[in-house]
Amino acid sequence: MNLKFRLTIMNFLQFFVWGAWMMTLGHYGFVEKQWNGAEFGLVFSTMGFASLVMPTLFGIIADKWKANYVYAILHLLFGTTMCFLPLIDAPVPFFWLLLVAMCFYMPTIGLNNSIGFSVLKKEGKDPTTYFPPIRVWGTVGFIAAMWITNVFTKEWGFGQSIKVSFIISAIFAFVLSLFSFIFLPVIKTKDENQTASKKTFAQKLGLEAFILFKQKKMALFFIFSLLLGAALQLTNAYGDSFLQDATVFPKGELINNFSTIILSISQISETLFILAIPFFMKKFGIKKVMLFSMIAWVLRFGLFGIAQNTIPGFILIISSCIIYGMAFDFFNISGALFVEKNTDAKIQSSAQGLFMLMTNGVGAVIGNIVAGLVIAKWFEHPAVIEGKEMLVKDWPGIWLTFAAYALVVAILFVILFKYKHNPEDIGKISH
Repeated sequence: MNLKFRLTIMNFLQFFVWGAWMMTLGHYGFVEKQWNGAEFGLVFSTMGFASLVMPTLFGIIADKWKANYVYAILHLLFGTTMCFLPLIDAPVPFFWLLLVAMCFYMPTIGLNNSIGFSVLKKEGKDPTTYFPPIRVWGTVGFIAAMWITNVFTKEWGFGQSIKVSFIISAIFAFVLSLFSFIFLPVIKTKDENQTASKKTFAQKLGLEAFILFKQKKMALFFIFSLLLGAALQLTNAYGDSFLQDATVFPKGELINNFSTIILSISQISETLFILAIPFFMKKFGIKKVMLFSMIAWVLRFGLFGIAQNTIPGFILIISSCIIYGMAFDFFNISGALFVEKNTDAKIQSSAQGLFMLMTNGVGAVIGNIVAGLVIAKWFEHPAVIEGKEMLVKDWPGIWLTFAAYALVVAILFVILFKYKHNPEDIGKISH
């Protein structure tokens, strides 16, 4: 089994275990459990809370030990924790258990990148060119998981509770853990033999990556990572709930019945935009690629905001899903590559963990909690539907508010972030 194939399997399973449950968590909370916006915002913020410390911490451990073993152990613990989620009903206990699961899972995203980069560089290959075609299989895994969950949870399929998505995720997390122990190469840093007496205080604590904030370019990059990170997970949090809201898209009709599959078009779009990243990076540079991402987020939210249960509305939803590929990947993958290009090899895992901290950590916590509170205060109200009291949401107001935020971030980025693009920094492009 060659290394590229092993990395491909790793990426496929890495995002399969996430896609199995994340996109349907909103419907699970709002409909099956009847949590309000603030309660669900707290639950969905677990990914952000876990990313505040855990990716950096385990990135440090991986830099000091063996990254592939750390990666495998984390997936084993994540799968074990996910098995207990179906037993929890109340939002607060659910929040704490999911938080534990996310403390194990979120560090693996950065480790997935750093392991891939390390293996490719040892093979003499430029990660900027060779990693995106491998990473695209992570998106394929996410899509496959969404479709499987859709089949298991819809009335036209097996008709199971969305609880089954947590079990599906756990099973494949165990598979990935075993695969990582057996098939991934051992990843060690080159400074293993550095004596303790030669290490700085920051090195002894494993805090080398934080010195990147001394560089104005990197500091601004991480600040905008935080700001955009506040928007990254909002459609994942509320997209499926929006399309399954019977007050907007009636039950039994196309959009409601195939909501998760429709949303998977977003991930299918990712596969195309991931493959386009090397070309865009070489031609436009990191600043313009990240700006394209921010503009795409404005369109992603805005198109949802004006979509209705009509044929033109369906077209707008599909268009929003297509633009998602640029919105998500042009920031996440290009950002990870930017970190790789501007950091020393000895702190790669720590630096990738720091990037995760700013995007899926601080930014996601702020975004999810504030969004939940805003929705609860201004965009939902109680109503009786089919004899049941439910919380009805003002979806146009929600999505257009998100779009306005993304637009403000994009304008500030254009004004403040300075970066000179050199096409020669990007290797020869091939797939």
